[in-house]
Amino acid sequence: MAEPIDLWPGEPLDLGGGRRVFVRRDRAPAHGRARPRAVYVHGLGGDSTNWTDLMGILHTEWAGEALDLPGFGHSPPPPGGDYTVDGHAGAVARLIRSGEEPVHLIGNSMGGSAAVRLAAEHPDLVKSLTLIAPAMPDLRPRPVPYQMAASVIPVLGPAAYGLMQRRPPEVRVQDMFATTYHDPSSAPTRRVMEALEAARERDTHPHAETAVLRSLRGMVAEYVRRGRRSLWRQAAQVRCPVLLVYATADKFVDPRMAARAARTFRRSRLVLMPEAGHVAMMEFPERVGREVATFLRGVGSGGPGRTEAAPAAAASAGGVPRRP
Repeated sequence: MAEPIDLWPGEPLDLGGGRRVFVRRDRAPAHGRARPRAVYVHGLGGDSTNWTDLMGILHTEWAGEALDLPGFGHSPPPPGGDYTVDGHAGAVARLIRSGEEPVHLIGNSMGGSAAVRLAAEHPDLVKSLTLIAPAMPDLRPRPVPYQMAASVIPVLGPAAYGLMQRRPPEVRVQDMFATTYHDPSSAPTRRVMEALEAARERDTHPHAETAVLRSLRGMVAEYVRRGRRSLWRQAAQVRCPVLLVYATADKFVDPRMAARAARTFRRSRLVLMPEAGHVAMMEFPERVGREVATFLRGVGSGGPGRTEAAPAAAASAGGVPRRP
């Protein structure tokens, strides 16, 4: 991996209606050519810095904007404490409408869920959709997701989560890399120190625990939602081209869901990354960057259509995943 780059600069942005978010933007390259917009949406417990390296790889061709979702990072809580997937998707939609649209929308985990809802309900805002380990409903038991879901149990759950958050920030950061990376020892020292600084900063925000717990509650609600607004039904309604990036060592999102996702999204390309964890764009930014760049160039040239087993995806994944 190349030497980690500096964090992209950011500033607060007023989205109207009492909503403010912190947005990081990349710097335009020297050639000065117009670049299509790419908007990045992080997952639960993350922030805009999760996209630093991927934005750096893609910024020569696409103008990157990564927001801290309401209540996360440097963004203040949302009005009324709305941490639902609808609330997060609404914040992203407002950000998109603040500039040129439609955009290339890129989401990870919970950010992927919000991106799916936005793309299904506001297709005019989304030119393409890239989903990295999207948190789509899956009720099959897995240890880490079930432990997280237990945090929303009234009284006991928040109390247990609060105790975990009172561990030293060094322990929490170590645990974060252990659960989100396949090989946590591969995390550059600079990124670990940035994560530690961010954890200490979060400890100064009284709303930080609330943001995680209520967002988690919103995700649980989506996992049991039925009807026309269920996320899988909305996935089938997405019209734009979709790049799906799953990882074989993901402790949060079962990689077996990749096959269902490839069948459900009508115009999808699937990449299954071996020996990668939940935040592949952080663990392997160059590999993810190559796939995303190839995909976005295809969208810009008028493709791609639906591919059941895209050659590039099969090559990078070691084959197409079996049907779950």
